[in-house]
Amino acid sequence: MKKNLSACTTVLVGKDATIDGSTMAARNDDTFGPLTPQRFVTYPAYHNHPNQVKAYLNKCVVDRPADGYRYQGTPNVNYKTEGVFDESGFNEKNVGMSATESVYANERVLACDPLNTESGINEDLIVAATLPFIDSAKDGVKYLGQLIAKYGSAEGNGVIFSDKNDVWYMEIVTGHHWVAERIPDDAYAVTGNRVAIQQVDFNDHDNFMWSEGIQEFVEKNHLNPDKYGWDFRHIFGTADVFDQHYNTPRQWYGHKVLNPSVEQDPLDFDLPFIMRTNHRITLADVQKILSSHYQGTPYDPLGHGTEEQKHLFRPISLNRTQNSHVLQVRNDLPEASSTIMWMSFGIPTFTPYIPFFGNADDIDVSYRETPKKLNMDLKSAYWMYRALSMIIEAHHAEFTQDDLNYLKDSREYLYRWVNQVAPKVEGMSDNDACAYLSEETHKMVSEMAKRTKELMSNLIMHGLELSKLTFIMDKNL
Repeated sequence: MKKNLSACTTVLVGKDATIDGSTMAARNDDTFGPLTPQRFVTYPAYHNHPNQVKAYLNKCVVDRPADGYRYQGTPNVNYKTEGVFDESGFNEKNVGMSATESVYANERVLACDPLNTESGINEDLIVAATLPFIDSAKDGVKYLGQLIAKYGSAEGNGVIFSDKNDVWYMEIVTGHHWVAERIPDDAYAVTGNRVAIQQVDFNDHDNFMWSEGIQEFVEKNHLNPDKYGWDFRHIFGTADVFDQHYNTPRQWYGHKVLNPSVEQDPLDFDLPFIMRTNHRITLADVQKILSSHYQGTPYDPLGHGTEEQKHLFRPISLNRTQNSHVLQVRNDLPEASSTIMWMSFGIPTFTPYIPFFGNADDIDVSYRETPKKLNMDLKSAYWMYRALSMIIEAHHAEFTQDDLNYLKDSREYLYRWVNQVAPKVEGMSDNDACAYLSEETHKMVSEMAKRTKELMSNLIMHGLELSKLTFIMDKNL
């Protein structure tokens, strides 16, 4: 089986912490290499048809119920060799799921409860095995927990569930043990590839869930290193040099963006998971974290620090970020248009987040069909936005301002588009709302492709003028 490779970054925000009362659950999907083509699809609902879903990367086979909801996914194109990895989306009950944030347990706990790498639940099928069958975020934790109890887990995974009221973060750390925490309404959380959940209150069933027998497991095997309390991160997580250079700096920078006045150390093993800030968090704030590379610090690979500083920490936005998404549920919109997945298929530093309604099931062909290799016609959204990313980074100093202008104009256009389109489904039947949202989304996707290709054309022409293979003739010769 392939090694767990989704080295991602997660941002979670409760509804009272946001500017518009929405919940936001966001993540970068980072893979091992820079090109792992993905596409965006809707899987139809089905009825009276019990079935199974099989993993491509191990021998896991999960029995699925006879009835399943419609749901979205962003699967890999080369699924037979790279796994399906549906990653993120909403189901027709307006429940969002993003899976997974890879997490790594320490050797003490894994020695007592090893991962079931041969046939346990893995990221390859975790969305398909869960999202079609849940009615709320908390229900998602419960349902997946039952699957882990039955099949075991092949990997350490952090899984996000969200709905209009709740955001839950579930960390599966060993073959059978996990803990989930509800993000408080007035709080946010940031994590990246490290066990994040800290103190667990086993008397608080409204805000914590856990695998059966986990307390007894820890006590029996003498796994709690602390004299007082029950800190999930301390018991199950890691704290090593790799964490300090690969994981903790991303959490530190997320707090720096949302809490700039709070002084923290990027090498600190005990950065808090749950945080609060004195301002209301916007969609742009969350996207800023996911698209960042430590701007404004010496650690920016594209900045002006020393060569050692620029390569000291792993940035958040990478060339191997295959998609970056924010699952937003807006309580100020009609139910049918309240779920929006904002998704960037390029490197999020350089490319915009495009809004897709959870109840618009007719996905545009430019997202639905992605060729395995780049075609120069750029009909594929995945390849178009990745090509744009390459063009901008190739002449970063010269093209940055053009890209920033494009991103700002795109946000203005897309925010206006959502605010104009979403309210109009009020009073429509589910079928009519779905058809209307799909039709309007096609128009929006087309407009964004037009804007993006125009920018690319201008940048390529400008780039040709920047060639070093030039010679200025003296006009007097």
